[in-house]
Amino acid sequence: MPYPPAAFPGRPCWAEIDLDALAGNTRLLAGRAAPARLYAVVKANAYGHGAVACGRAALAAGAHGLAVVCVDEGEELRRAGVTAPILVLGSTPPSDAPRVVALGLMPTVGAPELALALSSAAAAAGAVVPVHLEVETGLNRHGLLPEACVGLAERLRGLPGLEVRGLFTHFAAAEEGDQRFTRRQFDVLRQVSARLPFVAERHCAASASVLLDHEMALEAVRAGLSLYGYRPAPWCGTDADLAPVMALRARVARLLDVERGATVGYGRTWAASRRSRIALVMCGYADGYRRGLGNRAHLLVRGRRAPVVGRVAMDMCMVDVTALPEAEVGDVATLLGRDGAEEVTADELASLGDTISWEILAGISARVPRLYLRGGQVTELSTLSQRVPQPV
Repeated sequence: MPYPPAAFPGRPCWAEIDLDALAGNTRLLAGRAAPARLYAVVKANAYGHGAVACGRAALAAGAHGLAVVCVDEGEELRRAGVTAPILVLGSTPPSDAPRVVALGLMPTVGAPELALALSSAAAAAGAVVPVHLEVETGLNRHGLLPEACVGLAERLRGLPGLEVRGLFTHFAAAEEGDQRFTRRQFDVLRQVSARLPFVAERHCAASASVLLDHEMALEAVRAGLSLYGYRPAPWCGTDADLAPVMALRARVARLLDVERGATVGYGRTWAASRRSRIALVMCGYADGYRRGLGNRAHLLVRGRRAPVVGRVAMDMCMVDVTALPEAEVGDVATLLGRDGAEEVTADELASLGDTISWEILAGISARVPRLYLRGGQVTELSTLSQRVPQPV
């Protein structure tokens, strides 16, 4: 397990991103979807993993393009030198049309106002903007109902500087056991696409459907959570050997012996039932380690589980290491990930925190440095002051 050197900048807390694992997941998912193209979803800073480094690694491993939710996320990738197709899945205001054109992004268009702004900006730049439309099939967020979607597609087809490249929908319950609603959504997408034969690329399958149903791959798929090594539900793709990409670690900053009856942390929610040794670990809820994990979760010290005691604070948490007399200041604690034979997964933390693994991963904050690994060695680093990964 690689640890940063003593001169490591920033907080004594960091995330390790295994780019080999991400590349392996990408190849697995691209293979299952083939011949459909794979868009690697790197929105929300690649679910907390780092959009630039993960985007590059996914593209090198066979992804056709990347998917983000807003123009700012697309710009971050372009500024880092990414030239592959970038699909903007979210809503874009018409005022951002010149940026979309200048950055060469593929926006999702859901209103005539954005279409007209894009057409004008494209004409001024002498460019053609490929656009995607979302048909509403049951999620009821920001797609267009079938008739409205067909009408807008026909209108966009006649506007200069625009190419209606894609049509997609977003499943509401693909990770649930009953797939009948998902199948109805899929059928609606196909019915709409049959009325728009000039649209070349259809996509609806995200992680769950990529793992479950090859028929839904169509011309493209969007892989998000599975790219980072997790299944949307335990029964999704049990035959797929996905590898978690992220580990979250921090150093033990202090060891304190407390007497029986002593309390630890805000609110005095934990009291020692015996003389105990408490380790102060420098990772808290401002780093993404949720406050609700106090008195519930375990982390790993020297490859063994140790309980988190008391409430997780903003910048640190406390751990009972009484059963680990060999623990020392400077030891590395693993809050998420593997240490030896033991592992703490995002699924485990999500269950304890009454949430989902998506939120656990995406919640790792920007101030946590990211160390990018290849072959078990740190090859790149990003910090709060230097977001674009730099060679080590």
